[in-house]
Amino acid sequence: MAIPRLDEAERDAALAVLPQWTLRADGQAIVRRFTFAGFAEAFAFMTRVALYAEKADHHPEWTNVWNRVEITLTTHDAGGLSQRDAKMAKAIDAMV
Repeated sequence: MAIPRLDEAERDAALAVLPQWTLRADGQAIVRRFTFAGFAEAFAFMTRVALYAEKADHHPEWTNVWNRVEITLTTHDAGGLSQRDAKMAKAIDAMV
């Protein structure tokens, strides 16, 4: 079953409840940067996200440099943002 991409109104509504996430310039993904006290705290956060992502079968694009983690969410099967991204962003926000 195909995963539907959010239309502009749905995308805007999703972002309204995710104020710390920003729309990537191409409009196809959302991004958030997290800063922690150090590497161990950042890595622990990434582990929590990874366990959730595996259960949800929806894996983020991310980078980690010492105490910083940047996460990009998009649904490749949908060709852009989907409800899966909004749900994952909310779950990630709850993990901080």
